[in-house]
Amino acid sequence: MKPATSKAAVVQMASGPNVGANLLEVERLVEEAASAGARLVVLPENFAFMGLAERDILGLGEADGAGPLQDFLATLSRKLGVWVVGGTVPIRAADPSKVRAACLVYDDQGRRKARYDKRHLFDVHLIETDERYHESETIEPGTEVVVLDTPFGRLGLAVCYDLRFPELFRAMQDQGVELITLPAAFTALTGRAHWETLVRARAIENLSHFLAAAQGGFHVSGRETYGHSMIVDPWGTMLAQQPRGTGVAIAPIDREYQAATRRNFPCLSHRRLRCR
Repeated sequence: MKPATSKAAVVQMASGPNVGANLLEVERLVEEAASAGARLVVLPENFAFMGLAERDILGLGEADGAGPLQDFLATLSRKLGVWVVGGTVPIRAADPSKVRAACLVYDDQGRRKARYDKRHLFDVHLIETDERYHESETIEPGTEVVVLDTPFGRLGLAVCYDLRFPELFRAMQDQGVELITLPAAFTALTGRAHWETLVRARAIENLSHFLAAAQGGFHVSGRETYGHSMIVDPWGTMLAQQPRGTGVAIAPIDREYQAATRRNFPCLSHRRLRCR
């Protein structure tokens, strides 16, 4: 039987170009979360590597199902007995000049349970800071909506820029989603403007717990990410947050509270439009 309440954690860090150092930090933070009772741990986007240029990620591309980063996640989840939502891992794409930004889920026995490839790619020019991002030059977008059964409920997967596209989360709703995870690396500028508003909105409109794990701090490339990793309940209440710096935010996932909220405020059953 699935437990009515379980603890979950979101990890925040400021990854750099040294993969080994990043993985040591991930292991330390996941151990901290597990020691505090978390049974589900979400890592940020690009947890293992953030290089000097976007194309640097191509050198880490792994075959699907085998590679150092995938082995690390499997071993970590099995060692600590926790479910891990593994941020993003670069998986080789059909186009050899690109990779997929794959969010991989491992259960507490180290078995891979799901893969979601980031669908929406961050191709923007932030005029205020003159930052330019062209993810589509190195990343091949995914095409699937992924929702899976877990001990914590029906879990939907999204990554970073996906947050701005509510139709993705409505498609998850059509698959019975109950909690949503979002590894991210929001810029400082867009984070200040929109991060909390969007995270809480996605939780509220889907009456789902929302676990957003972010990069947060200054990176070797000169980029600054916003941080403020958070766990939000189905009513939009922030249960836990890691505002800045490296750390973990931990909160209970109360399935009975969610069920009661959906029963007493049945807006999901009032929908007039459906995703095709």
